[in-house]
Amino acid sequence: MDQRLYIVTYDISDQGRWRRIFKLMKGYGEWLQLSVFQCRLTPLQHAELIVLLDAMIHHSEDHVILLDLGVADQVVPRVVSLGKADFTRSSTSRLSFETTGFRVGPAHRSGCVI
Repeated sequence: MDQRLYIVTYDISDQGRWRRIFKLMKGYGEWLQLSVFQCRLTPLQHAELIVLLDAMIHHSEDHVILLDLGVADQVVPRVVSLGKADFTRSSTSRLSFETTGFRVGPAHRSGCVI
């Protein structure tokens, strides 16, 4: 199967439209966090998703970004996740998450201390 890995993120101004898009996206990918999905899509699924999203959003108010990370079976992205130390992904997920604890102390306001 010729699938590519996408990160889909969206900023939707209307709560009702946001809910409809969230429900649509649940059928196409794995929810990562608020308004962000990871999707393994064939070219047909990708085209279908674009048509559906294009019809749902208000172009003057909303914004959707689809990031193509490449051929799904060959992509090994590394992601740094800040916060929620117990955050883990399923074994089927293509993304590899590192949880990094950063803190900024009083003497280190211009940078992060690991």
